[in-house]
Amino acid sequence: MIGVELFAGAGGMSLGAEMAGIEIKLGIEIDKHAARTFQCNHPQATVLNDDIRNVKTLPIKGNHSNQKILFGGPPCQGFSRSNHKTRNKDNPNNWLFKEFTRITDLWKPDWIILENVEGIIGTESGMFIEKIFKSFRKIGYTLEYSVLNAMDYGVPQNRTRLFIVGSLHGTKFQFPESKKKKQITVKQALSGLPILSNGHPDIDLKYSTNRLSNYAEMCKQNCEIVYNNAVSTNSNLVLERYMHIPQGGNWKHIPKTLMGSYRDSSRCHTGIYHRLNEEEPSVVIGNYRKNMLIHPTEHRGLSVREAARLQSFPDSFRFHGNLGDQQQQVGNAVPPLLAKNIFEQISKK
Repeated sequence: MIGVELFAGAGGMSLGAEMAGIEIKLGIEIDKHAARTFQCNHPQATVLNDDIRNVKTLPIKGNHSNQKILFGGPPCQGFSRSNHKTRNKDNPNNWLFKEFTRITDLWKPDWIILENVEGIIGTESGMFIEKIFKSFRKIGYTLEYSVLNAMDYGVPQNRTRLFIVGSLHGTKFQFPESKKKKQITVKQALSGLPILSNGHPDIDLKYSTNRLSNYAEMCKQNCEIVYNNAVSTNSNLVLERYMHIPQGGNWKHIPKTLMGSYRDSSRCHTGIYHRLNEEEPSVVIGNYRKNMLIHPTEHRGLSVREAARLQSFPDSFRFHGNLGDQQQQVGNAVPPLLAKNIFEQISKK
């Protein structure tokens, strides 16, 4: 099978597809830093760094007799349940699924996979999900959908996502069974990574001498050097707040005397200042810098590599751009191991 990823970001879904034996031919991504990350980690693929609305043809080389699969996740911030401002039909990004439909009609792939946040189901009383289904069925696709949790498929993160899978040939898709008994903890995920400090620069380091978990060994593979070790620099006040938060706790554990910069600290989002519990899977990574997600045992934020481990990226996968660019790429990505399970199901058909 050959694959094309739309709204590709750093290429987490493409990596999962490659793990399942699919050859990635093309990625389309508007952000230049994410597009560079995609290209460097998928050197055999063509990358279009452009707005998908400008794409009129797919520059795919080679044998076109292969089975084709088109996949990707249109911008999802507008469908997030925590977004109370633009979670509606007036947000233009919420209509970009139409570009996915247009490219599908243009290329006529055998399979499509559309990924998004679970919140899209209820946005505008279900209007968007209904229109997505109607648009794909109109051009001949048989659709199935399910909400999957990444931690049930080998990813050390409690992250739910909606997947819509469509077949051009009337095949009914069955989603992969979960592996709930094999949940990976934060401690297992981060084992072997070096000890870092607040504001640690993006320099290459060696692995620690501690024994690695099976999951960490899988991520490490043949790497000898740890890349993407940058950590955001937090102020002394923020670091003092961190010291009051136990594993699994959040901003509610911070004394009110240290929260004076907040207009009403009692109304903070529950995900703000969350310290990871090392004995459980991580909470959603997402925008982990803005949310001040805290390392389980150290008073600092997560490094890019630590967040990438929690997303199931192998250590050989390198992120490009400045620190903010890298953090956004990791947080926005579809966990490769979760994607791999779906692509493997398709490969069996």
